[in-house]
Amino acid sequence: MFDISSLEIQRYLIMAPGLLIALVLHEVAHGYVAYLLGDPTAKSLGRLTLNPLKHLDPLGTLAFFFVHFGWAKPVPVNPRYFKEPRKGMMLTGMAGPATNFALAALFAGWFHIMQNFGVDGHSPLYSVAFYGVFINLILGIFNLLPIPPLDGSNVVAYFLPPQVAFKYMSLSRYGFMILIGIILLGNFTNISLFGKIIMPFVSFLARILGMPI
Repeated sequence: MFDISSLEIQRYLIMAPGLLIALVLHEVAHGYVAYLLGDPTAKSLGRLTLNPLKHLDPLGTLAFFFVHFGWAKPVPVNPRYFKEPRKGMMLTGMAGPATNFALAALFAGWFHIMQNFGVDGHSPLYSVAFYGVFINLILGIFNLLPIPPLDGSNVVAYFLPPQVAFKYMSLSRYGFMILIGIILLGNFTNISLFGKIIMPFVSFLARILGMPI
């Protein structure tokens, strides 16, 4: 028999593959799209690699397990290389969440294949696929929040007048504190960022993918 701590460790180990794939490919997608648009920065720094050690932020990875949101080391992007900087930043920003949604669909496909072949629901492979879907959906939706420097802010900034967009994106330096403030406010007011904003979208997309929720 496992005690509680062992069960928790086992659950984290099962979640780890989906989380690693989600974070690494999210950042590689940013860098690769930027590279396609003319920015060699990520490539020159060795960030167009699947080596997780190049991308993972230890604190951001631990945060995902304890407070259910996390982050990797952001891929550096220099918009001065883009022919259309604002459009380039928008496309580069969208690449990360789009990759997470594609990965969620792939994990869901794997999940349904195992179901069709009668794989035991307690199998670790079954659980890895299940968590892979939900981790990627959570990260994709979380990163689309319009809070600088999250990816959604680059999409919003593209549609704003240039001067307004500049002021809006200048909030990036406070972005982490804003997120922490929103999470703490949710704890005091029972209006959870995840429970009220992110999880309804996760549930909606999970139903589209045919996942049990």
